[in-house]
Formats: sequence, C-alpha cells, structure tokens
Amino acid sequence: MWLLALWAVFYASFTLFSPPLLDDADSVHAEVAREMVQRGDWVTLYANGIRYLEKAPVLYWSMAASMKVLGAYAAAARVPMALMVLALAAIAWIFGSRLNGERAGFYAAIVLLSCFGIFIFSRILLPDVAVCLWLTVAMYCFWRVESALPPTLELRGWSTRGYETAYCWGFAVFCALGVLTKGLIGLVFPGAIAVVYLLLAHGWRGMPRRVWQMRPISSLLVFLAVAAPWHVLIGLANPDHGHPVGLIRQNGHWFVPEPTLGNVHGWTWFYFMNEHVLRYMNLRVPRDYDTVPLWLFWALLLVWLLPWSAFVLPALKRVRFRDATKAGRERLFLAVWAAVPMLFFSFSTRQEYYVLPALPALALLIACWLQEEAVEAESFAVPQPLVATGQRVVTVMFVLGVLIMMVCGLLLLNAKEPPPGTDIAALLQQNPGEYALSFGHFLDLTGPAMGMFEGPLGLTAVAFGVGTAMAWWKRRQFEPHVSNLWIVGMAFTFLLAAHTGLRFFAPALTSKQLADAIKNDVTPKDLIVIHGEYEAGSTLGFYLRRNDIHIYEGRSANLWYGSFFTDAPKIFEDEASLKAKWLSHQRVFLWTESGKVPPFLGKDYFVVLESGGKALISNYGNVVPK
Repeated sequence: MWLLALWAVFYASFTLFSPPLLDDADSVHAEVAREMVQRGDWVTLYANGIRYLEKAPVLYWSMAASMKVLGAYAAAARVPMALMVLALAAIAWIFGSRLNGERAGFYAAIVLLSCFGIFIFSRILLPDVAVCLWLTVAMYCFWRVESALPPTLELRGWSTRGYETAYCWGFAVFCALGVLTKGLIGLVFPGAIAVVYLLLAHGWRGMPRRVWQMRPISSLLVFLAVAAPWHVLIGLANPDHGHPVGLIRQNGHWFVPEPTLGNVHGWTWFYFMNEHVLRYMNLRVPRDYDTVPLWLFWALLLVWLLPWSAFVLPALKRVRFRDATKAGRERLFLAVWAAVPMLFFSFSTRQEYYVLPALPALALLIACWLQEEAVEAESFAVPQPLVATGQRVVTVMFVLGVLIMMVCGLLLLNAKEPPPGTDIAALLQQNPGEYALSFGHFLDLTGPAMGMFEGPLGLTAVAFGVGTAMAWWKRRQFEPHVSNLWIVGMAFTFLLAAHTGLRFFAPALTSKQLADAIKNDVTPKDLIVIHGEYEAGSTLGFYLRRNDIHIYEGRSANLWYGSFFTDAPKIFEDEASLKAKWLSHQRVFLWTESGKVPPFLGKDYFVVLESGGKALISNYGNVVPK
C-alpha cells in the first residue's frame, strides 16, 4: 500500500499536469499520438502532417488510446507512462520476491520507483521506460522456465507442465512488445542475455540443450504472431518512391546519399537499415543527434540509480561465474542482464537514457543484497560481513550527503532571488552544441539563475543531510531495514526537489506560454511558422491542435526524411515565400528565438509575447494583448 501510495503521489498526480510538455521529443511524441487519433491511421505515424517513420508504435498507441478516452491533453499523454512505471515496480516486486523473499521484492520495487533515472525519464515521453518494463517481464518469464527445467535433455513429463510452456510463450510475447516499442533491441537484449547466461551457466554443450527445452519453434511463432503484423502493414503502406540510392562506398568510406523529392526509400529500408544498422554505425541520416562519451555513459549508470548506486559495488562483488548455488546462479543472471545493454551501446552511438534497460537488473541485485544484509543483522550471527559492509557504505553516503548539503547551503547563501517576473532565459548562458543531448539545456544554468531554485536547493540539502545522517545512525544501531527506509525518504524528497526544479526551468524548455498567448484568438486560416527546426517550437503544434505548422530554415531532424515523399505537405518556406506571406492579408505568427528575427522583416512586425528565450511575432498588431 505504501508503494502504491508513493507511485500515486509522484507519478500519477501533480506530475501528470506540470511542467507542460517540453519542446523536442516530449511534445513531438505527444503530437504524433494526437495526429494518430485525428487521422484514424494506427499504422503509419505522422508528425505535423509528414510521415514519421523513425519509431516503433507501442508508445504512440498507448498515448493515442489514452487521448481517445481522456482527450488530447498533456496529462492524458503522460498516463500510459505512469502506468508503465507502476507495472515495472509490480513485476520487480514479484521478481525480487521469487529470488529472495518478499522484502527483497519490496526493495526492488522501491529502488526503481525512487531512483533518479526512472523518475526523470518518465517526465519525458520516451519509449525507454516501456523497454525496461517489457525486458523485465521477458527476463522474469525466462527465469521461471530456466529455474524450473531439469538440467538434462530428458523431457519426460514436459508436455504436462503447461505453465512452463506459458512462460516460454510469455517470453516471446514480451520480446515482441519490446520490438514494437524500440525496434530490434527488444529482441536482441533478452535473446543475448538468455544465451550469454546459459553459456556461462551450462557451457557450450549444455546451452543448446537448454535452448531446445524452452520451446524455440513455438515461441518463435508466437513472437511473429505479435510482432509481424504491424511491420508488414507499415511496409506495404510506405513503399519506395521513385529511384532511391542505397549505401555507397567511396574512397574507403561508407556514406548514404541524401534522398531527393520523389526518390526516397520506403519504410522497410529506412527503418531497418537507417534507424538500426546505420545508426549503430554512426552513419544514420540525417545526423541530428549527439553521442554521450563512453566514460560518461558508464558513469550515468550510477547517476540514474541515485541514491541506491552506493550499493552497486557490494552487490556486484558477490557475483561469481562458478557459483552453482541457487543464489549464485541468480546473481550471475542479473549481472549478465545488466552488462548486455551497457556493452551493446558501448560500441554504438548512445544517449543518456540508453542506460535504463540495465537498471531493473541492478535494482534486483541491490534488493537481494539489502535483504541478505538485513537477515544477517536480524540473526545476530557472528561475524557479520554484510552488515559491516553496509555500515561502510552508509558512512560514505553520510560524508557525501554532508558535502551536498554544504554545497546547497552555500548556493542558497550566495544566490540572489531575481525580481518577480524575471524570465529565466535572461539568466542562462547558451550551449547549443550540447542541445542534441536530452538534458543539454541544463548546462545553461549560471550562478544568477540558481537564485530561482531556492526551494529545490533547500529540499536537496534537507534530503541528503538528514537522510544520510539517519541512514548512518540506524545502521550503526544494527537496523539496516530502518536505515533503508530513511534512504527511501531521502530519495523521494530529492525527486520532489528535482521535479520542482524542472518546473521552474520549464519556461526555457517549452513554448506553451507562447501557444497560450494566441490559443483563444488564432483561427485555422492563420499561418503559424517556426523559424528553425520543428522540434524547437513543437509544443505549438500540440497545444494549438495544429498539424500544419510551416517551417523556415529548418528542413531537418524528424520532418526531414518524410518531407521527400510526394504526398508531404508543402510547409517549408524560404525567404521569398515567407516575405510574400508576411506582406499578404493573411495573418502570420512566427516563432523565433529571442533576438533572431529574420533580418528581411526589418521592423515590420509586432511582438505578441517574448518568454523563455523565445518570441512569437506577427504581421498584424491587433492579435492579442502582450
């Protein structure tokens, strides 16, 4: 009940409504779902009226279904993500309970609910939390079969054990859902984890036997029955147009020629070759993404697990390759699970949130370690190596917590609260080179800007100061379970601080305030133009319910590839066409970054609203009050 209450408060209440959807992936994905409902096309995805062929559909199906019931609102778009987090916590509870008792299940669920990574990446409408869910359920199904099967190929009585067949088919179903959520990694990750673990646990001879015992033929048919229909339908709905050119090798290097209008690959080539193979090789077109440095990618594993990452090393130190005990096999399996996604992306392009599929495995490893530590403390056994290790871990946490509290305190003492009405964008520096990363904008924060974050800084100081102190004290009293509950309180207090900070920072990341300024006045005949990439002001599309926004100097990113199909709407403007529209009798609203009004407009415009480093201008002055 406590877990359900914490989920309801932190994932299914005020966090559904604030902050508003952010520009870029957050609002683009919500808009794709809204257009899915509007068009009634649940096969081909569209963004701003243009084919959006990059992504698999499950996230958009879930948001579209929610909007169908609740309406095209931001909260409705976020409901499926909240439910996925709840389901992830539930399966972690079930999995942990099966591995090491009910309290281990509680620890696994609470680690995932309270860790920084799951929370912060469920604030953005990305498919990776869903990937975590499907992967965790698939691994649970695999483990139920693996832990129940006999060690040899003797299949006598196998056909009568229907639940094992059900789990084999369940593994196939959730692999298929992973493929329908994030592409081929939905199959690659669980398949690789299963094969590597079986190889380590049973050797070269035993591994094929175990694979055969897991009903591979019928499971493959189940997988195809779930995964294939959408792939077939979208491939048929989006064939090649004209005479596109494929991958070319020239002067020792591979490159992909850009499409031309009417000569463009269909979905099959673009999705499988461009979005899978070429993205992995860092050859994908357009190259509108950055990649996290390898050292930072691995370091973020600890950041996204905060504050529970302190227990990762003790948990991993107990993994043994040759430990044939039940607990040893479980720890090996979880370690392989955590390692496969991390190693896979170590040889590819990677984003910050690509770490997420490893988090459930580490949460289960940590949960089992915490349970064993608590049992050892409660047994009064001597010696108590796990208890001693736990005390050392929380001592380090306490020292770091005091340092964090002191840093937050210094920032609070030196920060000056800006005057009321100050636009946060006026206090930020600009790092456009980092904006291809999900949280690149947070590198814009300056000392003066921190004056707007007194509340989050105070909450962070209290969370880490009090939380680590009490966790340390209770472990010194040989009460590790109570100590863990204090860490839970610290974690959720920090999440509240993080959400509050995101809400304060949101005006620099969203254009909703600009949409609100004209939503009661704009008409379907009015033209809305974004100066730059569609993603820069994509919240305009969602909040104004418009899928006909025009683009000036921004034919790139998500709209680029689909714009070469012959049925793509003519929404891309150049200087001559935009100027002609600006001087016509049609009312035009232009979104632009502050101070970057196109020079050819001169002074012939009126500012509707300027906020968050963005401005909305018009060619007519009597639009709405500023």
